[in-house]
Amino acid sequence: MTTDFSDSALKHLINVGVELSTEEDTTKLLENILLSAKQLSQADGGTIYSITEKNCLKFETLLNDTLNMYMGGTSGKPIPFPEIPMFVDGEPNYNALVAYAAATDQVINISDAYESGNYDMSAARKMDEKTGYRTKSVLTIPMKNHEKELIGVLQLINAQHDEQVVDFPPALEEIIRSLTSMAAVALTNRQLIDGMEALFKSLTRLIARAIDEKSPYTGGHCNRVPELTMLIADAVCHTKSGPLADFYLDENQKYELSVAGWLHDCGKIATPEYVMDKASKLETIFDRIALVECRIELAINEIKNAHQQKIIDQLKQGKDITKLESELPSLIEELEQDRLFLCKANVGGEFMKPDDQQRVHDIAAKHQVTIAGVKQPLLSANEVCNLEIAKGTLLPEEREIINNHMVVTIDMLESLPFPKHLRNVPEYAGGHHEKMDGTGYPNGLTREQMSVPARMMAIADIFEALTAADRPYKPAKMLSECLRIMGFMKLDKHIDPDLFDVFIDEEVYMQYAQQYLSRDQIDEIDKSIIPGYVLPDKREKITKKSYHS
Repeated sequence: MTTDFSDSALKHLINVGVELSTEEDTTKLLENILLSAKQLSQADGGTIYSITEKNCLKFETLLNDTLNMYMGGTSGKPIPFPEIPMFVDGEPNYNALVAYAAATDQVINISDAYESGNYDMSAARKMDEKTGYRTKSVLTIPMKNHEKELIGVLQLINAQHDEQVVDFPPALEEIIRSLTSMAAVALTNRQLIDGMEALFKSLTRLIARAIDEKSPYTGGHCNRVPELTMLIADAVCHTKSGPLADFYLDENQKYELSVAGWLHDCGKIATPEYVMDKASKLETIFDRIALVECRIELAINEIKNAHQQKIIDQLKQGKDITKLESELPSLIEELEQDRLFLCKANVGGEFMKPDDQQRVHDIAAKHQVTIAGVKQPLLSANEVCNLEIAKGTLLPEEREIINNHMVVTIDMLESLPFPKHLRNVPEYAGGHHEKMDGTGYPNGLTREQMSVPARMMAIADIFEALTAADRPYKPAKMLSECLRIMGFMKLDKHIDPDLFDVFIDEEVYMQYAQQYLSRDQIDEIDKSIIPGYVLPDKREKITKKSYHS
């Protein structure tokens, strides 16, 4: 084999450098390093190893032309050999050449494996006996990064020249070492990028978990919304007809949408618990309905005492007390009914009738109690204001605090220096409370002003909220009822109509339901009666439009 590698080797190293710097898959990157070294040296075989946390060598890719062997890497064939420990009883593992080279940080170049008395080659001999192969020249090079940390080992077998096995010459050894140094930089960069992405992914889930843990009444919401969003995204990408037939997201764009899903409610970190966890109308740090019940009990006792005094006065005057005695039960019963009514009103719900709202005012006006010598209404002005809430448990100003989490979310996300492939995260995450007609919040965006992924998140957020069984102010809804409500939202132009059609066409709702809903919530779905939805075979032909974001 000629030792003049300068021109061809330089060109090869330049080409390899470009390839290594652009490869994003660590497994493929390691395989490319081995292939490049094998090509440079014209070696018959080779193996590349990674280093585990337990200081073992893990087989990554194994190649041998003579044996027609290609395992690991991108071959799809697993390597059946166990990891090789670098140390045994605290000493370098002398029983495996590759482990010994790694443990002692040596480049080992052997002319003939069977005649080398300096190293234990019994493992190579045993393998050769099984395969009928003859291992002769061996070059083993530890791979170290810029911090001098061992990150892998490259081993080449049987250099070739004119179909003969030859030694790995010193000049070639230097070139291979240059290749491994360059590869180590690329591999380290890839590992750093992968590590940063893994850390960022974990942080997004940590934030979501923290928000879910903060509120026991929305526990799991921040986890379920991104999962549902990706189900919708996959369904839209697979649809072959309708206005969204041309829409597509690649893996990077899907990852970007997933990140947005995990961070879509990050602004709730700043939302006070007494508002976010307001399970009943009178709840603050505690549920004040207990105070109302105490006042009612106090009112009952005051009525009893006052009534008893009247009876005593009548008896002193020698008057008949029959009528007076019959009045007490009705007075107490009236207060008991008021108590039951107020407890029920405190729970909140979908709608409170005007008559019931007026009854709250009437109760506050007709009853008074004496506390610390001061007469006061049975209900305070604030309690009346809360108890007459028509829908849900929040006052307008409290709902504004809740809604403000979107402003905080957008501000938080826009303050982050997202890399180019994640630059749409704030827009995607910040649009899930917008409505297609521009009546949503926080920015009142219309359908045309929103990207398709942002509209997907809006549907995911609504459907998760409708189907959730952990909200204290409403019972869990049946699946069919949730779809009926969303159908009306489509008709009211609150959600994207095309996305809703795909949501129903591809039965995304059922995929989600089977994973996250209880069996009691999943009922029979008749698509033909869902408001606003038309079966595909009955829809009018729509000109396809491009919805690329």
